[in-house]
Amino acid sequence: MGVALSGTGGQRRSQLLRGVLDLCLLALIAERPRYGYEIVEALGDSGLELVSEGSIYPLLARMEKGGLADTYRAPSATGGPPRKYYRLTEAGHAELAAGRAAWTSFTRAVDRTLSAGSETTGGE
Repeated sequence: MGVALSGTGGQRRSQLLRGVLDLCLLALIAERPRYGYEIVEALGDSGLELVSEGSIYPLLARMEKGGLADTYRAPSATGGPPRKYYRLTEAGHAELAAGRAAWTSFTRAVDRTLSAGSETTGGE
């Protein structure tokens, strides 16, 4: 899915991302504890630049409330106010593992379906 989409394709990409954004957040936080803006930057670096800081905070709060992540405050390296860092709990790691398995199964099925459709229609 490395293709940039525009128009209705851009809307489709946004809808697809909405369905897996929580899984992406879990994966990034599993790498190391991160604060909100750092998560947005990492998503952008991965090609998911359409995610704003404001759109991830409700998901992070839901993850914290659901016991998938916990938080701590640490001083800012730039001397600003302390930052709120998110880290995964055991339940968060288990949810990430289950989510990765579900995603792999799902994308294989979608790939098979899309490939079969292009072969029968003479597409790419």
